[in-house]
Amino acid sequence: MTRSFAPITALLILILAIIALPAATQESEPIEWEDVPALPQAMSGHMFGVHNDALIAAGGTCWPVSPFQGGTKVWLDTLYVLEDGASEWQTTENLGHPVAYGAALSTPNGLLCAGGSDGERHYASVFMLAWLDGRLVRTELPDLPRPCAYTAGALLGNVAYVAGGQEAPNSTDALHSFWALDLENPHQGWQTLEPWPGPARILPVVAAQDGAVYVFSGADLDAGPDGKAQRTYLADGYCYRPDTAKELHPGWHEVAGPPRPVVAAPSCPFGPTHVFVFSGDDGSLVDRINDLGDDHPGFTHEVLAYHTITDSWALKGEVPESYVTTHAVLWRNRMVIAGGEDRPGHRGARVITGAPRGSKKRLNILDFAVMGAYFLALILIGFYFSKREHTTDDFFLGGKRIPWWAAGLSIYGTSLSAITFLAVPAESYARNWIFYVGNMATILVAPVVVFVYLPRFRGINITTAYEFLEKRFNIAVRLFGSCAFLLFQLGRVGIVLLLPAMALAATTGVPVPLAIVTMGILCMLYTVLGGIEAVIWTDVLQVIVLLAGAFLSLVLIVAATGGGLAGVIAEGAAADKFRLIHWGWDISKQVLWVVIIGRYLEAIIPYTSDQTIIQRYFTTATRQEAARSIWLCAI
Repeated sequence: MTRSFAPITALLILILAIIALPAATQESEPIEWEDVPALPQAMSGHMFGVHNDALIAAGGTCWPVSPFQGGTKVWLDTLYVLEDGASEWQTTENLGHPVAYGAALSTPNGLLCAGGSDGERHYASVFMLAWLDGRLVRTELPDLPRPCAYTAGALLGNVAYVAGGQEAPNSTDALHSFWALDLENPHQGWQTLEPWPGPARILPVVAAQDGAVYVFSGADLDAGPDGKAQRTYLADGYCYRPDTAKELHPGWHEVAGPPRPVVAAPSCPFGPTHVFVFSGDDGSLVDRINDLGDDHPGFTHEVLAYHTITDSWALKGEVPESYVTTHAVLWRNRMVIAGGEDRPGHRGARVITGAPRGSKKRLNILDFAVMGAYFLALILIGFYFSKREHTTDDFFLGGKRIPWWAAGLSIYGTSLSAITFLAVPAESYARNWIFYVGNMATILVAPVVVFVYLPRFRGINITTAYEFLEKRFNIAVRLFGSCAFLLFQLGRVGIVLLLPAMALAATTGVPVPLAIVTMGILCMLYTVLGGIEAVIWTDVLQVIVLLAGAFLSLVLIVAATGGGLAGVIAEGAAADKFRLIHWGWDISKQVLWVVIIGRYLEAIIPYTSDQTIIQRYFTTATRQEAARSIWLCAI
């Protein structure tokens, strides 16, 4: 059997090229800001969002003359639109009446505007603004249960949520309300849900992230000595998880609040787990507003980021404009803040977009050298076993000379993937260990495979699982089974390759497509060279590396955590991360019996019909050794 060295040479060149990539140094993680066309006028309190790649600003307020110089606040009914790539905002037809300080939610159907005020009254009206064919189309939606302004909202899935606010301009108490509207069935109207367990509030920060709605900060109201509303600035936090199949504990629970009050701050979810909060009024100068007048220094420029999994806050640089009573939205994969109040009685028109730079700490030369040596070892394994491949039995069955323990590790390695090492740990880190119980289903599957399926498979002279279907039924059934397997693997392998390619790209800077092609060529190379024997022994090597890496990662994590192993256990237990079992009978939840039965059925399919696993059953000398390999994998 002749073999070309061209693929090997190309791969070695590719590996050397990767190793030669300069290792980037670690950079800070601020937000990179850019300017886009400013609003036609300075304003705040406007309802702001995005639809069909166009920014929409509706209503708002402005101060043509400073209130400290006798000016009067003007309430706006204007509508402005900025299309992607445009150099200036368009002015469209107006709203019909002034409105400001309502909730604004960007949805796939348009910008949902809920509530608001015109200075004399507060509104319960709700409408959608959609940018269609170069014009704004307004659609009326069911009213809120009560008039409401100085409120905030978020969109989670297809449900719009609105939290808190003030019912009337002269109200001396805030609303302790939490309303929801299913946008797929808006005719059902707004549903009044149980509110968060903390105080009522106006101007809260409300954001949807990681399957939940978060409510942070805001200001409670009560009557002051003069009978007017006075604020109590809050720095608490609450999380609401709707009752879905994935949620074992739906409803409200308290989370870490921001390090300071962030009243009226614009906020925006970014990535899978972060909520960014920009500026915000902390109330530190509220008693000096009249004394400071136009010399007020403005609000803080700090940017805070909340992490939904670690339940922690971090400082993420500064924002160029310290706007409050405005909104932040995602546009072109960047966060946008358009205008706002930068100090009491003053408005701004600047529009800025930003995105986190991210950490640029990547692998160094030694890391790349280890990676290159590992790739080279896989190729050499393929070369070594290529000398033993003389027949199709050698190529497909390894001459039935594979040790049972190697076959067992190979079966175990075959059942592993990037999903096992990336997705499942991420889910466990975010929630708990319920998936771990599901993995025990392999032990329940092993006896069925060993005593029912294995004797049948090893009792006839076959190379693939689908030959059994031909012998038992006919060639048509065999072809159907083979095609179904190939189609399934086509989709599965795409995911399995994509996840490590993304990880490789994040740590090396190699483009994701190049990483996918590299891994694909590498796997095909040692498979074509050494057949199943090379595949099994590379599996053994990879299992050792993966398990050693997992153990080393655990050691490093424990060492880097305050309190060592005891600290890790205490912190995990406090966050209920070690939960293994959830009792109940709800078939839509991840309760114990659903997890066990579901994972059992999920596990028995590959162990009884997947060629990538069954092929290992045929590579040992005897059926008894094949049974040992299955038991080893299960244990």
